[in-house]
Amino acid sequence: MSTLKFSANKHSDFSKTLRSRVNAYFKTHNISKHANKSMVSKTAVMLFAFFAPLILINTGIIHHTLLLFVLYTVSGLGMAGIGMGVMHDAIHGSYSKHRKVNKYLGYTMNLIGANATVWKIQHNVLHHTYTNIQHADDDINVPFFLRFSPHARRYWLHRFQHVYVWFFYSISTLMWITAKDFVRLTRYKKMGLLNREQEYKRELFKLIGWKLLYYSYALILPLIMVPLSPWIVILAFLCMHVVTGLWISSIFQVAHVMPSTEYPLADRDGVIENDWFLHQLETTSNFSPRSRFFSWLIGGLNYQVEHHLLPHICHIHYRKISHIVIETAHEYGLPYHMKKTFVSAIADHVRMLRQLGKTEMATVSS
Repeated sequence: MSTLKFSANKHSDFSKTLRSRVNAYFKTHNISKHANKSMVSKTAVMLFAFFAPLILINTGIIHHTLLLFVLYTVSGLGMAGIGMGVMHDAIHGSYSKHRKVNKYLGYTMNLIGANATVWKIQHNVLHHTYTNIQHADDDINVPFFLRFSPHARRYWLHRFQHVYVWFFYSISTLMWITAKDFVRLTRYKKMGLLNREQEYKRELFKLIGWKLLYYSYALILPLIMVPLSPWIVILAFLCMHVVTGLWISSIFQVAHVMPSTEYPLADRDGVIENDWFLHQLETTSNFSPRSRFFSWLIGGLNYQVEHHLLPHICHIHYRKISHIVIETAHEYGLPYHMKKTFVSAIADHVRMLRQLGKTEMATVSS
């Protein structure tokens, strides 16, 4: 992968001021930047919501189809909660000041069928560093039938992507736990993001082992224990992933694939025009800042601006520090994108998908 660089020192005063003010907030209030009791409680709730329904299903006492679907759906919501509100912070290193705590909580990613190692490269390294940059941000490097960047090639079928994208969102976690992790692990090896052949083989072995474990208690054991037709159990399992996929994909995509966000390109020397902090402000959008429960439910991911600027801080603090970020951005005349509700954010996301489906490939950076 060719190395991209951000302009040095541009708007550096903003980043220094922001960090200083945020640090002062935590020092003044004598609180940690990491998880608090509320975060620990949420972790317990999400783990319970995921595992408790599966345990009930695997006891073999579930005889009713509707109840089976309800339990799998609840487990799907718990899966999404773990993904957005537990492992996300842990793998960023913001859950705890202790590396081992973050490491072991990061394995909750593996328990829900995905893989912490692959996610760390995809999300922490590629997405957070090169947000919305074509070919560098793996979140917008999608299959040919989707177009998430104005710099990607446009095909005639993209005119309808705002309609059919929801199907692919609904199967996204299912594809993730079956194929995508293997594809990305191999690609990251070719990109040089895994150090040695031995490291790749070790991670591949662990990847297979974790997925066998997940499928064992999430599908194979229920097929054995539940006294219903196998096709009903499989359908309920798929329903769980439809719920999880739609929920997670919608939350993550409305933060970046929006009419208000930018899609910068590097110059011939591989340099991005702005510094990294301004780049994050221009390529990221918040939504629904007033709903505390919604924010709790989705792991603070409605405060994506704060998360991208300060990923080392646990999401439980985003609502409070968002006022500091807004004030500092406005003080320096920098953008701060935000939609008032999740519904309006979804509407703008659909609008952006339609625009990307109709507009030809951009030839210059935004």
